[in-house]
Amino acid sequence: MPRTDVMKQKGLTLVDAINEGLEQEMSRDSRIVILGEDVGHNGGVFRVTEGLQKIFGKDRVIDTPLAESGIMGTAIGLAMAGMRPIPEIQFEGFLGPAFDQLTNHAARYRSRTRGAVTVPLTVRVPVGGGIHAPELHSDSPEAIYAHTPGLKVVMPSTPYDAKGLLLSAIRDPDPVVFFEPKRVYRSFREEVPEGDYTIPIGQAKVVSEGTDLTIVTWGASVFECLAAIDKMPEDVSIELIDLRTIYPIDTDTIIQSVQKTGRCVIVHEAPKTCGFGAELSAIIQEHCFLHLKAPVQRVAGFDTVMPYYKLELEYLPDSKRISESVTQTLAY
Repeated sequence: MPRTDVMKQKGLTLVDAINEGLEQEMSRDSRIVILGEDVGHNGGVFRVTEGLQKIFGKDRVIDTPLAESGIMGTAIGLAMAGMRPIPEIQFEGFLGPAFDQLTNHAARYRSRTRGAVTVPLTVRVPVGGGIHAPELHSDSPEAIYAHTPGLKVVMPSTPYDAKGLLLSAIRDPDPVVFFEPKRVYRSFREEVPEGDYTIPIGQAKVVSEGTDLTIVTWGASVFECLAAIDKMPEDVSIELIDLRTIYPIDTDTIIQSVQKTGRCVIVHEAPKTCGFGAELSAIIQEHCFLHLKAPVQRVAGFDTVMPYYKLELEYLPDSKRISESVTQTLAY
C-alpha cells in the first residue's frame, strides 16, 4: 500500500496537514509561491514543505540564502505585485532580522496607502519549546506580533485546525503570522478532510465545556491543559478554550465562558511579564469583574531566557503547575 494511503488511514499529523493544505492551495491558485531556507530540495528543516518543489518546480518553491530580511522583503514585494507568497522562517528566533520588514512595512502598507495596497502574505514560523533545540530555537514571541497593528497572528494546535486556518491565512488580504507549535508537529494524528475547508481567523474553540473554571490557552499548551484537567476530581467541571488566533482575539467566547464559570486560569509558554496572558487578564477584568469569584491566574514561562536542554521542561508550564493553579483558584 502506498505511504500516502497508509497515512490517510491513520489520520494526519500537524506537519502532514500543513503540507496537504499548501499543496492543495498551490494547485488552486497559481499566484502562491513558497520561499525560505531549505524549503525546496530538503523540504524545510521539519520537512513541512517536503515534495512540493518536485510538484510545482523551483520557480514556485524557492530555496533562498540565509537572509531573513531578504526573504521577508522579497515576499512583501511579491505580495504588493499581486502574488500570494508564503515565506518560511526556520525558527521563531530568526524573525528578529526580518522584524523591520514585517512590522514597519508589511503591517503598515494598507494604512500607509489608505487601502490602495495590501500585502497578502502568510509567514510560516515554527514556534515554542519542548524539543531540546539550542538558543533562539524555542521561544514564544506571539505577544510581540499581536502588539503590531496590521498583523494577524495565528497558532493552531491540531492538524484539523492547522489546515483550515492555513487556508484562511493564505486567502486573507493582509499579512498573517502563522505560528506552528513544533512540539506537537508529529505528536499525534487526527482525521483531516481531504477537500477544501477553512476555519475563520479570530474564532476560538471550546475544547471541553465546563461550569466551575475556564482555562484559556493556545498552541502546544492545550495538551498540557488537557492532562491537568484529567488530574482533577470528577466533580470539578473545567471549560477549556483553545484561542487558535492570538490576534484578532475572540473576546466574545472568553467573556461568555468566564461570566459563566466565574474563574479563569490562562496558560502560555512565553515569559509571564507582558505575555499575551496579561492582555487576556485585562479583558476579563474589564468585562467580567462582577462575575469573578477569584483573581485571574496566569501559568506561564519564567522571566528568563529559555534555558538549555536540562532545564527546558522545568521552564515550560506543565500539567502539574496548571493543576495546582486550578486547585488554588477553585479554593479561593
